[in-house]
Amino acid sequence: MRKQSKLLLTLLAVLSLIAAACGSDASETATDVVEEATEAADEAMEEVAESDTSVGLVYDIGGRGDLSFNDSAAVGLDRADSELGIAFSEASPNDDGSNRAELLQLAADANPIVIGVGFLFAGDAAAVAAENPDTNFAVIDDAMLNFDVDPPAPVGDNVAGLVFAEEQGSYLVGVAAALKTESNQVGFIGGVCCFGLIEKFEAGFRAGVASVDPSIEVVAEYITDAPDFDGFNQPDRAQVIATTMYEDGADIIYHAAGGAGNGMFQAAKDFSEDNGSKVWGIGVDSDQFNTIGAVDESLQEYVLTSMLKRVDVAVFEILKAQDAGTFTAGPNVYDLSVDGVGYSTTGGFVDDIVDDLEAAKASIVAGDVVVPTDPTEVTNG
Repeated sequence: MRKQSKLLLTLLAVLSLIAAACGSDASETATDVVEEATEAADEAMEEVAESDTSVGLVYDIGGRGDLSFNDSAAVGLDRADSELGIAFSEASPNDDGSNRAELLQLAADANPIVIGVGFLFAGDAAAVAAENPDTNFAVIDDAMLNFDVDPPAPVGDNVAGLVFAEEQGSYLVGVAAALKTESNQVGFIGGVCCFGLIEKFEAGFRAGVASVDPSIEVVAEYITDAPDFDGFNQPDRAQVIATTMYEDGADIIYHAAGGAGNGMFQAAKDFSEDNGSKVWGIGVDSDQFNTIGAVDESLQEYVLTSMLKRVDVAVFEILKAQDAGTFTAGPNVYDLSVDGVGYSTTGGFVDDIVDDLEAAKASIVAGDVVVPTDPTEVTNG
C-alpha cells in the first residue's frame, strides 16, 4: 500500500506539472517543464521500485561459486534484487561450519529476514530465531518442524522451512537414464548417507529407472555416513567411486553429492577417453552442463542432464512473500507442480526423449504416480 500511494502521488505530480506547462507563458518552455516532470517521475519510480525488505543470506560451506547448491541460491537472491528491489548481504561459514549461529545473528541484526542455505543451519536457526522474534528466518532443506509435539508444528512463528520434492525430479532423470543406457546398468553416488535427505534422491532415481525397465541394475554408493557431512566436498572420492562403477559396467551415473560430484564428471571423461566408449554423468541441483563448463568446458559433453532442485525459486518466493507480508512458518514445499524441481535439456542430449520425460512429469503432477522417498521400496535389476 505504501508503494501504491507513493506511485499515485508521483503520477498526480507529473500530471500537474504537464498541465501547468501547457498553460504557461513563462520564459521556460512547456517542453522544458515536461522534461523536468519526466525526470522527476523516473526518479520517483526508481524509489518506488526499491523494497523495504532486505535479506541476510548465509551460504553453506563454500559459498557463492560452488557450482551447485549455493550458486542456485545466489540466482534466487540476484533475481529478488533485480525484480523486487530487495537489498541483500551474503556470508559463508568457516571450513568447519562452527560459526553458523554467529553469522545468522549478524544477519538478523541488520535484516528483517535471514536465510540459511542447507539443513545444517536448522538447529542454529531455531535457536537464533527464538532470540529474535521480530526477524523471520528460512532454512533450505529442513521442514523446521518440532516433532516432539503431536501433530508436528513449526519450531517458531518466524521460522520457515524451504523443502523440495527431490524424489520427483530424481524420478525424471531416472527415466532419462533408463531410456539412454546401453549397458542396462546405471549408478548413483550420494554425498552423505542415512539422515533422510539424500535417500530421497536415490529412491526417486531407482523408481524412475524401474518405471521404464525394472530389469536395469542400479548400483549405489555413498561417500560418507552422517554425521560426517564432508562427503559433499570430496570430489576425489567421488571420482574413485565413479571410475569403479564405470569399470564394472555402468554407463550412466547420477550424483547427489554437491561439489563432490565434479569428480564424477571427471571420471566420465577419463573413462570415455581411455576406453573409447562414451559414458555419462547426471548432475544435481543446478544445470551442471553450465556450471561444470565454468570449470572445464571439456566436461560438458558428459553431462546427460541434471536434476534441477530450484533453490533459486524457493529463495525468490520466500523473499517475495516476505515483501508482501505473507511469510508462512513451517514447511514451504516446492515440487513438480510449481517447477520446484525438474530436469535440464542443455546440451541437447535428451532432446529425443523429452516427450517421455514430460509424460512422466504429467503423471506425477496428476497424482497418477506417487514417487517413493525410501530406496528400499524400489526393486531394480
